[in-house]
Amino acid sequence: MASAPLAATTVAAGPATLLTGLKRPMAKKIGTHSGTFHCDEALGCWLLRRTAQFQQAEIVRTRDSAVLKDLDVVIDVGGEYDPDRLRFDHHQRSFETKFGYGFETTRLSSAGLVYKHFGRGVVAGLLSWPLDHPDLEKVYLEVYRNFIEAVDAVDNGVGQYDVPPGTAPRYVNNTTLSARVGALNPRWNEPSDDATLYERFLKAVELTGAEFSSAVDWVARGWLPGRRPVVEALAERHNVHPSGKVMWLKECCPWKEHLYELEREGGFVGELLFVVFQDDRDMSYRVQAVSVGPGSFENRRSLPAAWRGLRDDALSAAAGIPACVFVHASGFIGGNKTLEGALEMAKRSLELE
Repeated sequence: MASAPLAATTVAAGPATLLTGLKRPMAKKIGTHSGTFHCDEALGCWLLRRTAQFQQAEIVRTRDSAVLKDLDVVIDVGGEYDPDRLRFDHHQRSFETKFGYGFETTRLSSAGLVYKHFGRGVVAGLLSWPLDHPDLEKVYLEVYRNFIEAVDAVDNGVGQYDVPPGTAPRYVNNTTLSARVGALNPRWNEPSDDATLYERFLKAVELTGAEFSSAVDWVARGWLPGRRPVVEALAERHNVHPSGKVMWLKECCPWKEHLYELEREGGFVGELLFVVFQDDRDMSYRVQAVSVGPGSFENRRSLPAAWRGLRDDALSAAAGIPACVFVHASGFIGGNKTLEGALEMAKRSLELE
């Protein structure tokens, strides 16, 4: 998101020669706008610096078109999107570019544009993978869904949900990455000269890069390995209950996002209602309702109302199932000391409201 005030050009300083006196090749230069900075161009600059082409690039912050035209790559300023010329702005009235690959809701910001064109190489580099790694495409797409799209959406003013006009938020959330980057800008009563803004911008670049790196690591080494146990559990769900509405997850893993994707791929969206798994902290068993979608607090079907908020013997008596531990007051999750008990709780929940 570009800001309005025109500021002087600011560049990163760097030595021009080596100690031997031999001239270094001219450093590549990344251009972005001056003035107030935002999450999208900070992340875009970090991503570019992770490529072989722009690894040692200087960052030039300016709105001067005479300066911008000679830079090697320009993001979030300049009024044009031309990947062949390495121009990646998204503020044109005619700009409607989406990420693709099924992501057709959110227009791209400069971060999304850079990721669209350079992201595979950046992800592969962070993971020390070759570009032909069999899992690279899946990780590349999941990192967009799990991380980059939110940056694009916030920058373009796209909400997570459709709400009636005039609806006020119930609480303030200043903990998002975009909000934390924004907070690095000088306050209204602090110095905001070009040098100060440039120093703060470099902090924003590092902040966004650190969180992007963490997101890539999580997707590749946490999320992706969790797909196999969910695939196996779905294949066995009709053996757990003839309806196929209860799944016994033998390995506890981050199952929700895989479930929704595998349901779409298999053509049975919405069929699964409860997942049973072992809690690796106390080795008891949990039965959890499946929500209507990723991030939703609404369940496809909740645990019975008569059980909600009860614990231990009182719950066992109400349910008629031994060894019950608890059912949450909202009905989204419950527990039993045994696998058999947890499975029975799930099965009875298919019949009781």
